[in-house]
Formats: sequence, C-alpha cells, structure tokens
Amino acid sequence: MKSPEDKYKDLERVERQLREKETELRLRELDNQMNADNAEVYQTVKHQSKNFEKPWQKKAILGAKLFALGVIAIVAVKVASFIAGIVIIGLLGFVAYKLFFDQKRMKDKR
Repeated sequence: MKSPEDKYKDLERVERQLREKETELRLRELDNQMNADNAEVYQTVKHQSKNFEKPWQKKAILGAKLFALGVIAIVAVKVASFIAGIVIIGLLGFVAYKLFFDQKRMKDKR
C-alpha cells in the first residue's frame, strides 16, 4: 500500500500534468483564434490605369514637355545675352561720353 505522502505526491503530479495540459490547450485555442482572424484572404487584382492601353502617349507627352523646356531655355539664353549686350554697349557709350564729350571735363582741362 501507498503511504499518504506518496498519494499526496501522486495527486500533485497529476494536478500539475492537468494544469500543463490545460495551459497547452488554452495556448492552442488562442493561437487558432489569432490565426483564424488573420486567415481572411482577399482576391488581389493588378491595377491598370486608363492610360495603360496607350503607353506611347505618355512618352510623347514627356518628349513634348522636354522639347518645350529646351526651347524655353534657348529663348531665355538668347534674350539674356541680347539684354546683356545692350547693357554693355550702353555702359561703354556712357563711359565714352563721360571721358570724351562731357563739357564739365572739357572746361576743367582748359
């Protein structure tokens, strides 16, 4: 026969095993719930824009924009160089006038 202490230890062991099994079961249930919530699967569809049928139009528009930008840059450089030329010629004329034709300077030299 078993002593009361052996019976008590045996009962404790059985209780511990039951608690472990319950814990494992509860963990499995929680895991299944978490996975069940994430298990919803949706059908995915590749997005196709309206311009998908005509990809050459996109390239043509981009090329036209680039061409227009180039033309604007060339015109801006030409206008800037024309204005710079006028300013330079004006300054040279003003300096020449002051040096050679200004009456005050002429009077001071005499």
